[in-house]
Amino acid sequence: MSTLKDRLTADMRAALKARDELTTSTLRMALAAVGNAEVAGKAKRELSDDEVLAVLTKEAKKRREAATAFADAGRTEQATKETAEGEVLERYLPKQLSDDELAGLVAGALAAGGFTGKAQMGPAMKAAQAVVAGKAEGGRVAAEVRRQLGL
Repeated sequence: MSTLKDRLTADMRAALKARDELTTSTLRMALAAVGNAEVAGKAKRELSDDEVLAVLTKEAKKRREAATAFADAGRTEQATKETAEGEVLERYLPKQLSDDELAGLVAGALAAGGFTGKAQMGPAMKAAQAVVAGKAEGGRVAAEVRRQLGL
């Protein structure tokens, strides 16, 4: 079992003992998503920490998008709940890069690969995502790559 999955399980048990309903339900949901990812495909397998991190990132993004949708629809109570769940998941994700740090990493990746034009957007994104490695949301990375390529 991966160490991140172990940590999620231990934290869920501690939240359960402390009667912290929000943390308990959020971590149960996250562990269920990890379990679903483990059985996806032809055979069940253990996920690595990086794969568990990818699942948690996806779940956190779902919470952010849902909170925005609920807030736009005027359902503030539900939006607050989704935001709180997202904050619980953020504890397990790497710290997000600032705009300046992101710009520096993307500039380095573009210079190293020699990417200059619109036609090279795909390979440039792949190189930038590899350098950033989950420390910034894909939309932010794409926007920065477009800005630096002059698109």
